[in-house]
Amino acid sequence: MNPQIRGLHVASAIFGLISVAQLMRVVIRPEILVAGHVVPLWPSVPAFIIMAGLSLWMWRLARMRTD
Repeated sequence: MNPQIRGLHVASAIFGLISVAQLMRVVIRPEILVAGHVVPLWPSVPAFIIMAGLSLWMWRLARMRTD
């Protein structure tokens, strides 16, 4: 396997794990405090969308055939 393809698969997996973590944060709704302030949940929704999109993009790039 080409090292570039392997790198794309690894990047896709990492972005996928981050997107699942963001989705779980929205579903479980934990209270997160930073310096005594509650971190809102709404930033997790666009983070999930962006990370899932990057994961799919990297996976598709890895599957493209080069002639």
